[in-house]
Amino acid sequence: MPRKLLKFLILFDNTSLLYFPGQFLSGRVLIELQDDTPALGLHFHVVGEGVVRVRTPRQERVYDRENYIDFRMRLLGEPGQGPSVLSPGIHSFPFKLGLPLGLPSTFLGKHGWVQYYCKTALKEPNGLTHKNQQVFIVMNPIDLNLEPSILSQAFRCEIEHRLGVSCVSSGPVVCQVTLDRGGYVPGESIGISASVHNRSNVTVKSTKAALTETIQYMARGKVVQSERRELACLMRGKIRPGESDEWTNEQLYVPPLPPTNLRGCHLIKIQYDVYFIIEPKSLEKEVKLQLPIMMATYPLRSEGNGNSYKAGTHYPSTLPIFRPWLEDKPVID
Repeated sequence: MPRKLLKFLILFDNTSLLYFPGQFLSGRVLIELQDDTPALGLHFHVVGEGVVRVRTPRQERVYDRENYIDFRMRLLGEPGQGPSVLSPGIHSFPFKLGLPLGLPSTFLGKHGWVQYYCKTALKEPNGLTHKNQQVFIVMNPIDLNLEPSILSQAFRCEIEHRLGVSCVSSGPVVCQVTLDRGGYVPGESIGISASVHNRSNVTVKSTKAALTETIQYMARGKVVQSERRELACLMRGKIRPGESDEWTNEQLYVPPLPPTNLRGCHLIKIQYDVYFIIEPKSLEKEVKLQLPIMMATYPLRSEGNGNSYKAGTHYPSTLPIFRPWLEDKPVID
């Protein structure tokens, strides 16, 4: 028996599949038939959802979900009417939908996701239903130029910590770290300056600056899973007692990353930090300074030119969804 349905596709007008909140999602459902085919209806469904799915150490499943889009329409047929007969050949059924403002960006994680997709179903009177599905990507941009101006300014963190056996002769390790600003976009580099003065009687084995990503998965109002991983780092060598080390605008590269927090999503939170870590050459615990930063989508404009962005940055045309380090072992505090 020959196959009646030759093609059943969802085609978007925007072939990149990347959309911003407030834009129109438009395209067509394309059907190619070999024979006359009766159809009760062609149903179209647009879905946007956030899902968290976690298995606890006791093997209990924790699940939560929230909807961002749930829009249904009929592209063919009306309720209560008889079937329509579609002739052999190609049939095209257009659709157009305005995406709501405030949609969170698409995100895929180990324990949860934010996904957007369209589903369509062609129903025949004999009970047979043909189905298809197509994912699209939403990016809710964060423009650093619209955020608080403090994110464009350098900020500093300092600590004084005593190493070794507590005695009069052993002083502290004094550390001061400065980032060139508080907000970045993927492809830029974080400028790190630091001064470390070792006034203790313990050798500092190494100093390190690390960019980390922390993801929290929420369900029923509580954090049910958290993971932190190191994304990039810079390291320097030992500092003996009485010596110092200076970092001068060292550059820490920012890889492709989703923006800080998924604005509009209440189930998944993303945070980025720069940690400056001092590791003593002893059994003592390392000393950490935590500097939170914002990861945005649009970079700061160059000073004196409101329409120009800093060299090496550009408007995004893709959203980093699949991250190769997802399967890496998370960083343990």
